[in-house]
Amino acid sequence: MAHDEKDLAAEASETAGATAAATEASDQSPDQIKQQRDDYYDRLLRKTAEFDNYRKRTDRERLQLSEAAAADLMQELLPLLDDMERALRSEGGDDAIRKGVELIHKQLLETLRKRGVRPIEALGADFDPHYHMAVSHEPANDRREGEVIEEFRRGYMLGDRLLRPAMVKVAKG
Repeated sequence: MAHDEKDLAAEASETAGATAAATEASDQSPDQIKQQRDDYYDRLLRKTAEFDNYRKRTDRERLQLSEAAAADLMQELLPLLDDMERALRSEGGDDAIRKGVELIHKQLLETLRKRGVRPIEALGADFDPHYHMAVSHEPANDRREGEVIEEFRRGYMLGDRLLRPAMVKVAKG
């Protein structure tokens, strides 16, 4: 019988708690309830916006990290491309070896092009310190002041990002 009294007491306590909560909710005016609802809705909207911003930021950071890694790899490949171009400019040698180097050079250029790497066209262009590195100047009466007259090493871009400036000779007036 003592056990039944405890159950009854617990049941009475739960009923009193539920009644108090209902009384508290019923004590609130409709305006207070609407205000509370609006507050909860505002919180929901803010949390949703914060999550969207977080997702966009992490996507952007992931993309930047990927582009930086690709740029690093491309910069390491460019000296190989330079060496191949020097080998192709050299005179003599076996025709079969030359054709093999030409084929590898062509494949490497195509691979870089597919990845968004493009050469900077320097010859005949006006010197631009953002894209060219002047290593010498030469008086040239038949050229305009600041014109690139020789390219020592080709420069490259990866999308809008400069991978390496072109090393050039610039005409002096």
